[in-house]
Amino acid sequence: MTTAVSETRAHSCARRGGPGRARARRLPLLVLLCSAMTACGGPATGPEEQVRNWLRQGQEAAEAKERRALMRMISPAYADARGNSRDSLENLLRIYFLRQQKIALVTRIEEVTVIGGTAAKVSLTAAMAGTNDGTMGFSADVYHFTFELEHDGDDWLLIAARWGQLGSDLR
Repeated sequence: MTTAVSETRAHSCARRGGPGRARARRLPLLVLLCSAMTACGGPATGPEEQVRNWLRQGQEAAEAKERRALMRMISPAYADARGNSRDSLENLLRIYFLRQQKIALVTRIEEVTVIGGTAAKVSLTAAMAGTNDGTMGFSADVYHFTFELEHDGDDWLLIAARWGQLGSDLR
């Protein structure tokens, strides 16, 4: 019961801009990274199909809470405008996966732009839901994401991301 009360207070505090606010802003990135990092089996024919496969693989890894698989999809040089590095994303994933008993993602890829076969920009919307021990037993949100990827010769890797709640500015 204490855990549920603490989580409720943290959630309430985050909505009011208290100490949990920064963590609440990073959580969508965490879930999105998980959902966006997916590569399905079978050979991909071109760079755009490879990127789409990468997104599917990421979604599957996120829903299965496979943190290591997701981290292999992120460049060691990852950096974003919110100050996140690859290491900070790994810590956020670790915390989120421990708190959520089950994760479900529904994504809609809006645009994939491949530049020269070695860089890509992806725009997508993701509905994210998780079951937990909170007061309601679940949490859900919808976010818009923009990913920047680079092809390192073997794999596509996430090098930067921006996101915001649906209808809000991306940061």
